[in-house]
Amino acid sequence: MSRGRPPSGPRLVESLEGSGLAKQRLKVILQTVAGELSIPQACTQLSVSEARFHELRAELLQLAVQQLEPKPSGRPAQQVSPEAAQVAALQRQVIELRIDLRAAQIREELALLMPHVLKPRTEAERRRHLEELQQDLEKKQTPWDASSSAKNSTPKNSAKSGRAST
Repeated sequence: MSRGRPPSGPRLVESLEGSGLAKQRLKVILQTVAGELSIPQACTQLSVSEARFHELRAELLQLAVQQLEPKPSGRPAQQVSPEAAQVAALQRQVIELRIDLRAAQIREELALLMPHVLKPRTEAERRRHLEELQQDLEKKQTPWDASSSAKNSTPKNSAKSGRAST
């Protein structure tokens, strides 16, 4: 013996929203599915042919199956309207154009302050400039370069002189 409330079955339809005719049709179809009513009796109550009844029942069951299909969990993704997508694209474009404008302004300021930077050098000027840089490097010795060369030469001389004296 089962415990709990007895199943409501087709009587559940009465608590649903909808017109009286729609509720009556659903109740009759559910009674045939539950075996409480035969198909000819249902057709008589609904005043439809058996073919139409089978169509209604198949349609109802198909809709029920569709509603019971598993759906992804969580909220559905927001549908972005074409206008909102266009606004977002235009905002991105405005930001990019502002960046490009600022870069052009900086290039202009550099051109005004240092025009020699923008003037292309000839091959001869490049060679001369490279030679000047090399000469500057040779003239400028860092403290560790000068001390290391002095240390390297000093011990050799002192070592020789030290051997000679002993």
